[in-house]
Amino acid sequence: MARVKGAMMTRKRRNKVLKSAKGYWGSKSKHFKMAKEAVMKSGNYAFAGRKQKKRDFRSLWITRISAAVKPYGMNYSTFMHGVKLAGIDLNRKMLSELAISDRDAFAAVVERAKAAL
Repeated sequence: MARVKGAMMTRKRRNKVLKSAKGYWGSKSKHFKMAKEAVMKSGNYAFAGRKQKKRDFRSLWITRISAAVKPYGMNYSTFMHGVKLAGIDLNRKMLSELAISDRDAFAAVVERAKAAL
């Protein structure tokens, strides 16, 4: 039986890594060893970034809600406490969207939250 060597699979694996590293600066896109390190690191950054994105959006929504309730003489924490006491089941994303797009509805939510306090 003929001896099987791994040249084809090795080349495939290397090409896959080099394809992922396309567009990287300098040797990182040309040399396999450096490309492999760069692709691994970029994968770690991408993983962390997916978690970070959730935190960033939550803080954005909180900032928007806080700015929207200021004219009503409230701060964010008392507003959220009032929303919880009023039994309004809207998450921060929806509250921030209301504050931006539908001010009348948001004003109604604020009034119900104030009444619940």
